[in-house]
Amino acid sequence: MVVVQRNQEEYNLDLADIKMAKILSSKCKQCRRAGEKLFLKGDRCSSPKCALVRKAYAPGAHGNTEGMRRGFSEYGKQLAEKQKLKRIYGISEKQLRRYLSLAKKKSGVLGDNLLILLESRLDNIVYRLGVAQSRTQARQLVSHRAFKVGKKTLNVPSALLRIGDKVSVKKNKLDKAFMKEAKTALKKSSTQAKWLSFDAGKMEGKVLANPTKDEIGINVNMAMVIEFYSR
Repeated sequence: MVVVQRNQEEYNLDLADIKMAKILSSKCKQCRRAGEKLFLKGDRCSSPKCALVRKAYAPGAHGNTEGMRRGFSEYGKQLAEKQKLKRIYGISEKQLRRYLSLAKKKSGVLGDNLLILLESRLDNIVYRLGVAQSRTQARQLVSHRAFKVGKKTLNVPSALLRIGDKVSVKKNKLDKAFMKEAKTALKKSSTQAKWLSFDAGKMEGKVLANPTKDEIGINVNMAMVIEFYSR
């Protein structure tokens, strides 16, 4: 267990989370396998260049073969939902099991607790604030020490933030071309999550509350994910 100290609070982080999940397969193939857009490549997913627009079938030699398209068993459906959740947040099996274990310790609906934990990751919050176009890009920016949580630089994408935590772009990163472009775009936009606040002038955001299931808005059947791990 690794402990990152900031002010008088602590982030408890699993060592496997710091190494992060290395998903080597093509992001476009992950969307095609899921059969829907997971928005893993930011703006490209909304453009005609999206692989799911050009090749709306599963990857592989037999992906476009009518005879190979069969219905999933109940186990297959549960597995597909679980895999979709992992791909959306870019996490490993070990990480997902750890988050599920943490979610079980909280009161309330287990599936909702799991989603809230995943949404509380630093890389996801950077993405939700609109600073990054995808969670992958957000993870890279965090790893390159572009953000501070409170007064401390935090370069662990899997760090779990709490209500009241402030996330800001470091001053020495504000002059970078990417951050200048992001700042200009954010001043014209008002699409960040409702459970977060963001000051585009200061490039600083804050966690206001835990998100609701409707605010998270991902197309994953959490009941099936929980059933998969309840076997």
